[in-house]
Amino acid sequence: MEDTITAIATAPGEGGIGIIRISGSEACDTVLRIFRLPSGRSVEKLDNRMLTYGNIVDDNGSVIDEAMVVYMQAPHSYTGEDVVEIQCHGSMVSLRKILQLVLAHGAVMADRGEFTKRAFLNGRLDLAEAEAVIDIIRARSDRGLDAAVSQLQGRLSGRISSIRKDLADLDSDIIAHIEYPEEDLEELEYPDLIKRVSVIRNAVARLADSASTGRILRDGLRLSIVGRPNVGKSSLLNLILNQDRAIVTDIPGTTRDTIQEYATVGGIPVILTDTAGIRETDDIIEKIGIERSRDSADTADVIIVMTDSAAGISREDMEILKQYSSDHTVAVLNKIDISDDDMLRSEEDLVRSETGISHIVRLSAFSGEGRDVLIDTIRSFVYSGEVSLENDELVTNVRHAELLRQALVYLDEASSMLRGGEALDFAETDIRSAWHLLGEITGEAVSEDIITEVFSRFCLGK
Repeated sequence: MEDTITAIATAPGEGGIGIIRISGSEACDTVLRIFRLPSGRSVEKLDNRMLTYGNIVDDNGSVIDEAMVVYMQAPHSYTGEDVVEIQCHGSMVSLRKILQLVLAHGAVMADRGEFTKRAFLNGRLDLAEAEAVIDIIRARSDRGLDAAVSQLQGRLSGRISSIRKDLADLDSDIIAHIEYPEEDLEELEYPDLIKRVSVIRNAVARLADSASTGRILRDGLRLSIVGRPNVGKSSLLNLILNQDRAIVTDIPGTTRDTIQEYATVGGIPVILTDTAGIRETDDIIEKIGIERSRDSADTADVIIVMTDSAAGISREDMEILKQYSSDHTVAVLNKIDISDDDMLRSEEDLVRSETGISHIVRLSAFSGEGRDVLIDTIRSFVYSGEVSLENDELVTNVRHAELLRQALVYLDEASSMLRGGEALDFAETDIRSAWHLLGEITGEAVSEDIITEVFSRFCLGK
């Protein structure tokens, strides 16, 4: 890490302010060569954590842009090194010219995520906290942002460290009895060891179980709206989005392809897909749209099957309901504004008895009645009553989820060995493997290849 690195830290495009970040032992000297006070006088030194106003000038003394420069002295900076940020106008022309000047005076171009990688290597962040940075940048909802900030603040890392300590204590006790059987050590009883493994396993499982919710809060809930033509699928999409995104007519087959939109529904990022009506048709283009409808439903987290309650449940409706019947299916009885209660009760009973679908919502996509009930139902799929939003750590990272899953396999194997009365050596090996895997989450036990792969997902300048 001898090089002083630099990159534009703000997003491409026009903006009020643009930032160029420089990190390394030569950061200050590099900036002082191109920075002048408004009077044209050179700046002798930059005061720590103080903004200094002036101009960025080229080698001929011509002003490129006015700027504010701030110096953050090591180790109290983002990277743990000397960091200088140049804050100028958000013109890409200005930013690129200043960046070229910085490079010409000794800095080198930063790789993707290299500033955060240096923060990790310098001990400012552990690996889980570093990965939270990219989640904050990409957050799609308030709850997703909260989860990422919590991880950046070390809540997940603290939980992992606590579990690893329990594993290390357990492993040490077993090793001591294996290697020093003659010593006067407290007897290790298999039932006690099984109980200790079980407590640790439950803690790991709780984190692993949160990964589904965490993934949705990070990437979005995939929600597909299916049904036969003209039951109100496009009207529902427009109702959720609060805008006329999809064309709505009385003509069956108006939607001939999937329409995908992003929205935040009840605080949850949702990827909404309105699909072509499913029916028998000779129209080749419509057939392609119907096939895409089925593909969308097959990959969805939640499927909404819509029916026209005013017209009654048809044979085609029932076939679609049965085809997509699952724990993550919602049957929506639309057009309740023109249906009577007796008919609605009859339709609900029919859907429950014939398909086994338990989530049934009455809705009027025209008036909006039932929208809040539908949103609450969608939220229930995400949280399932298993995750406390205030107190639990959410695992939002696919890498973390897979490591937790692998650790559970080893802990289950250790428990099985102990229950079978096998030699302690076998259980100890599995316990140590689980401890190592959890260390890969925080970076306490991780290879250079993994570090490189993690930071390659970052943007330049971060």
